[in-house]
Amino acid sequence: MFASCADPASLEGLQWLMCYLTSGTHLLFYASFGTVLLLLAITAPIALLFGFGGAMASRSRIAPLRWFGQVYTSMVRGIPDIIFFLFVPIALDQGLEYLRHKILCDSNQSVWQGNDFVVCAAAKLPLSTSPQWVHQAYGFGTAVVAFAIVFGAFAANVLYGAMNAVPRAQLETAEAYGMSPRQVTRRVLIPQMWTYAIPGLSNLWMILIKATPLLFLLGVEDIVYWARELGGTKTAAFSYPHPDWRLYYFLAILVFYLLMTWGSQRIIDRLTRRLSRGQATMGGEALRKVGA
Repeated sequence: MFASCADPASLEGLQWLMCYLTSGTHLLFYASFGTVLLLLAITAPIALLFGFGGAMASRSRIAPLRWFGQVYTSMVRGIPDIIFFLFVPIALDQGLEYLRHKILCDSNQSVWQGNDFVVCAAAKLPLSTSPQWVHQAYGFGTAVVAFAIVFGAFAANVLYGAMNAVPRAQLETAEAYGMSPRQVTRRVLIPQMWTYAIPGLSNLWMILIKATPLLFLLGVEDIVYWARELGGTKTAAFSYPHPDWRLYYFLAILVFYLLMTWGSQRIIDRLTRRLSRGQATMGGEALRKVGA
């Protein structure tokens, strides 16, 4: 990064360490923490949206829609996460390339040549001529879809249970006041269910945080990738040879995730107390006694 760091062999002591920690590959390592935070910021609301849709579909009076919601929730929850994390990007990538092949290329040519999936150059995603950031953004986008589908199914199960936990008497009272089923759902069921959903969603959020290292398996250069590369004794990723320092790099990742989960728990506790006020739940009763 600095002109004085041009020749690593001539550096010693603290100057060597400063140049080492400010090298270009280390800047990518620091930026990869932002990649993890960006994944969480994008995936969490999308997964919650998938979960809400799956929960509402499971409660639908329309049989095909109800079956779809139940199958989505049961299938994804019943299959190991790693399989979906590897399957969804591949299936999405090949599906999009197949459609592009049919539109942009000679549709008479089969995409299956023996055991290989081959499309014309114009149908490749991303194109071979695309800059590197496009390839990285595409890989990150497919990872977001995979995470959202998997954690959306778990969120659907949590929200479905929370909706069923809302006292039936509240819904019947709203109906007695002349509210339509949609009004009951929008004004009574959904606002009330969050009190019951927060514990399950908080656990799901913690699991999502701990699942972000799976980005490494999806080809995204995340913090695990750079910790392995930079912590090794000597790889093509840097020009500063050193002993095996992977222990220290992964220890830094451990501290990062502990801080993430600790901060998240503090926020969730405050949100739980806020939503529990005035509610006929154990948390709400505890707050009422404290106030009294």
